[in-house]
Amino acid sequence: MNSRIDRLLRPELRRLQAYYVQPVAPGTVKLDAMENPYELPAELFDEYQQCIASVSLNRYPNADPDHLHQSLKQKLALPADFKLILGNGSDELIQLLCLAVINAPMRKTGRPVVLAPEPSFAMYRLLAIAAGLEYVGVPLQPDSFALDMPAMLAAIKQHQPELIFIAYPNNPTGNLFQIEDLRQLAEHAPGLVVIDEAYHPFAEQSAIDELQSFEHVLLMRTLSKLGLAGIRLGILAGAKVWLQELNKLRLPYNINGLTQAVAQFACNNYAVFMEQAAYIRDQRQYLSAQLGGLTGIGPYPSRANFILFRIKSAAPTVVFEGLRRQNILTKDLSRNHPLLKDCLRVTVGTQSENERFLQKLVPILN
Repeated sequence: MNSRIDRLLRPELRRLQAYYVQPVAPGTVKLDAMENPYELPAELFDEYQQCIASVSLNRYPNADPDHLHQSLKQKLALPADFKLILGNGSDELIQLLCLAVINAPMRKTGRPVVLAPEPSFAMYRLLAIAAGLEYVGVPLQPDSFALDMPAMLAAIKQHQPELIFIAYPNNPTGNLFQIEDLRQLAEHAPGLVVIDEAYHPFAEQSAIDELQSFEHVLLMRTLSKLGLAGIRLGILAGAKVWLQELNKLRLPYNINGLTQAVAQFACNNYAVFMEQAAYIRDQRQYLSAQLGGLTGIGPYPSRANFILFRIKSAAPTVVFEGLRRQNILTKDLSRNHPLLKDCLRVTVGTQSENERFLQKLVPILN
């Protein structure tokens, strides 16, 4: 059996580790996946139920829902002349982009290259390798997690990447890169530059305001972090000349009818979700200040809905497991990348969740 697997599957695929999602026990405080902790307000539940009930489950969904596209562009403040492609989460859009450049004509020798700073979103690497592309990671600057621009520009010159992914703010570090650095990358990139703004509701700043003049710069957004992780809707936006070609790779009916209906419901009630985002930003400030006041903890500034912190007084696995035994899930990143040594990441929860996390964290540190 294994010999057949070895014959059929690429060695780099065999070496990959599947993206791991932690199991969740009842009563767990889930602070590991950057989800919005707030449920729908009670006053919206009737409207939500009517929205779901209106979907004809026996019919295929709208293959290209223009009305939803227009609503998303308006609510997300996207340029009016941008075209959209919707994906089953941002992951599908990253995969689509990788598939688009598999046999890029600009590549004379070797495999097409996907380039990204590291540490960053794990799916850039995983999906690039899964698609048979070469992945090149360029380390961020230690401690500040800023882009190492000499290294980035050298890597672009050497590898001539077909795709560059930039998370803005970056996951898992939480920081925004300098906009002038992103402009410089766009000027030197021979291929596409994809700015992933998954955490835009918490950053309150978009790179596209400065970069939309670059036709080869595309933008990704998502509704997951806003409070709709369960419906899986990612958004790719950019110039029509690019999006109409990329759309040829999108699977028909990839966005189901329920997702489309709930996404429109979210657009209709967008102010409610932005109010929740404001609560999260307030709690981020509180949680960061509390972590900064603890001995043996070093939190990093964040413009996302999570905080990366370095543990100086205990082994990160001890802290992570200690919290998990208390039914509090965080993310242990200490073995993910050398720059994340001794680091955990915690999602900003509700006030009571954040207080419970802090209450359980202090005895473990001591």
